[in-house]
This record gives sequence, C-alpha cells and structure tokens, in this order.
Amino acid sequence: MSAAFAERQFPLLAKCPAGLESILASELIALGADDVEPMHRAVAFTGTKRLLYAANYHCRTALRILLPVHRFSIRTEDDLYRLVKNIRWEEYFSPSDTFAIDSTISSSVFTHSHFVSLRTKDAIADRFRERLGNRPSVDIEDPGFRINVHLNNNEANISFDSSGSSLHKRGYHVSNAEAPLSEVLAAGMILLAGWDGQTNFTDVMCGSGTLLTEAAMIAMNLPAGQFRESYGFMKWKDYDPALWDQIREDALNQQRDLNVIIRGSDISENNLRAATANLKQARLHKDVELRVAPFTEAIPPPAPGTLITNPPYGERIPVNDINQLYSELGSTLKHKYQGYQAWIISADHHALKMTGLKPMKKYTLFNGQLECRYAGFELFAGKRKEFLEERS
Repeated sequence: MSAAFAERQFPLLAKCPAGLESILASELIALGADDVEPMHRAVAFTGTKRLLYAANYHCRTALRILLPVHRFSIRTEDDLYRLVKNIRWEEYFSPSDTFAIDSTISSSVFTHSHFVSLRTKDAIADRFRERLGNRPSVDIEDPGFRINVHLNNNEANISFDSSGSSLHKRGYHVSNAEAPLSEVLAAGMILLAGWDGQTNFTDVMCGSGTLLTEAAMIAMNLPAGQFRESYGFMKWKDYDPALWDQIREDALNQQRDLNVIIRGSDISENNLRAATANLKQARLHKDVELRVAPFTEAIPPPAPGTLITNPPYGERIPVNDINQLYSELGSTLKHKYQGYQAWIISADHHALKMTGLKPMKKYTLFNGQLECRYAGFELFAGKRKEFLEERS
C-alpha cells in the first residue's frame, strides 16, 4: 500500500460465493486483469491500483477484493503472534485509526477463527504501543482498516481488505421480503443464465425485487457499486480520489438506455412494497414493471425472454404442498412461456424435479448456507425432439 503500488501490478484476490468463480473470473478479465486463476470461492489475479478500485466498483459477483501483503509459515500459536508483530503496521495506518480482523482457518495449529483474530489484534496493538506509545482501537462495525487473516494448514496469509463492508451491500436494499436473495447471488444467477439485457426479463416470485434490480443494472450497464458510498480503500493512506473519480466518470459514459421489458410479480402485496422501495432507492422504479399476481396469472413479456425465479424451498418460507407448487410452476412455464429460457434455484432437489421439465443446464450454488440446484430450461411449443431439430 505504499506509493510504489500506484503504478505497478501486484497480486490481488477476489472472494465470491461457491459456484460463481468462473463468472467472477470473466468479470475480472473484462476489466483487464492479468494472471486470472479461479480457486474455491475466490479468484486470484494481478492488477494495478486502478484495477483494484474498478474491481470493487464493477464486479457483480465479488464479495471482497483483498490485497495480499504477507505470507509466512507457522508451527505454534506463538509463531502467529511473533510474525504478525514483526510487520511494520505503522506504515499502513496510525494510532488514531481504527481496525478490525477477519479470520478464516483450515489449520491444524488453530481451531477457532475468533482466537486467531484476538492474537492478531494483540500483536498489532502491542507493536504500536511499543513503537509509538499508543495503539489504534478496534471497531468491528465500521473500521478504518480491515485486515484479513487466512490460515491454511501451517501457512498464514495476511491481506488488506480494500472493500470494507461486503460488496453484496450495494446500497439500494432498504426493505426486505421473506428469505431475500443476496445481491451477489442474484447477479451471478443472471450472468450464469447468459442474459445480457438484450431480451425481455421476468421474475414471477420476485420478493423484494433483487433479481429485477440486478437485471436492470446489467441491462443499463450500471456498475454494481453505483449506489454505494464507501469502500475500505478510501481510508488507506495512498487513496487517490482523482483516480476514483475518473473510474466513476468512465463508467457513467458507458451506461445505456433500457430497451427491453423487465417485469416482476408476486402474490404478496408486502413483497411488492419492499420491491418498490428498493427499486426507488436505486432510481429504477420507472424502468421495472411490478404487478401483484400469483405466478399462474402473471403475464409474461413477449418472447424471446428469460425468466429467473427463486421459489420457496420449504426451508424459510412454509409451503403447504411444495411438490404441487413446483408442479404448477412447471405447467405454467410450459404453457405460457414458450420461447423463453427459464431458470429456477431451489434447495429442494426433489421438488425441482416435480416441474416435469428437463434441464438443459444445472449448477450448484449456495443461498446462504443452503446448497441449491440452479437449473435452466428451454421452453418451446410441441415436443423437445422437434424443437431441437428446428434449431439444428
């Protein structure tokens, strides 16, 4: 994070939910990242300070952008304290700043991430106290400087978190429906489906409107961070506000008008009120149509189009007969959405089969801690064999 970082390339790491690594890698490549390497729930890459800022602003499927700065091997608990204390923390922030530690472990040395955070905090505080006579305070809620510690077996990786709060916090979500989707998961679902904003889009169980909002942002090429006010890198010593302004100005010049229909419906008026509030916060309420209706009565925009929806799984929203719900959903899709691609995410794999539709693609994604199937269906008139022959 010294001035030397401003011009040269350096290693970076983008964190993401499991299953979205390939999408995030594509996003980073589009931004100009080099040495892009998908990993488990992360993508490693190299780039400049410009790319670090741009990745935070543009990447729809990233949770955090980390700057790895120190790596060392440990054999004992004391090794962690000693080696963390040896880092020249005073070059990065001052006793008047606040900091917080996020730890993840897969280690034989430690068994609790909270203990790792405490030892790291103690080492940093003790170094400041010994060197400068004063120490920075810990602020878990809104720290000026967030440090990430990742322990894998005996290897410790220390990174600076350039994002601050998680990047799924877009800044437009002001009202929740039941069991809302994460913004990052919603964007990932849309991008996995291959929807690029050139055909109509609908969600027939739209809840608080996250899929609709993310779809509108993709169609209009609005950055993921369009409505977000702050990032961790803004509190770093080498923060370059002129560079940040330039990145936002370049993004503004690349925005485009919405030329398709984006329509959402839900059986719950409360859900629709939440969706309306979120779309207004994003200043997209005039671009997205909302209607109160059960999915069986929703009116699809003209084909071709894409439908993506997150029906109840029976986990967080009670359903009287989940098999019947999915059976009715499959029947509705087959008869009313010909010419569409339909995508459904569900943690109930058996219920998903009750749609009676044969998936063309399937992915494994996680909605929170729930392992889900994300299945795509090609909807057509008549028999599948005839449809495929027509397309060949």
